[in-house]
Amino acid sequence: MHLDLSRHVAADPDAVWAVLTDIPSAHRTLSGVLAVEILTPGPYQPGLRWRETRKMFGMKATEEMMVVAAEPPHSTAIVAENGGTEYKTVFTVTPDADGTGSTLRMRFGAHTAHAPAISRVAMAVMGGLAERSTRKTMEQDLADIAAEAERRAG
Repeated sequence: MHLDLSRHVAADPDAVWAVLTDIPSAHRTLSGVLAVEILTPGPYQPGLRWRETRKMFGMKATEEMMVVAAEPPHSTAIVAENGGTEYKTVFTVTPDADGTGSTLRMRFGAHTAHAPAISRVAMAVMGGLAERSTRKTMEQDLADIAAEAERRAG
């Protein structure tokens, strides 16, 4: 599964980046996040790890996340792994040419090459439902990040 969404934000890249990388506050910024547990204290940089609990498909799901790339204030990549499936999310922040704000882009991919056969079959069968649910979650995350960046930018 691969999804690529973007949203205009009425805030400059620095303001968007500040919200995007404020992991300790993610449960307050992102309406879908119930809790965050920082595993490696320190600045937002490659190697930063945390556990993020969300409500997915009506149940709580906790994943361990890790920053694998960060180029402030323009891009970051985050990975998680569960049951042989690797999930990668890449955010990019691009300033508007006219200086009115930024475009926040979120690309998500799930790769099941190392997943057990039963997991790959389940993903194939449930793929459409999972994709629609993931798209909805991503759209909400983008809206929440934009709202907080715009609030902070004044």
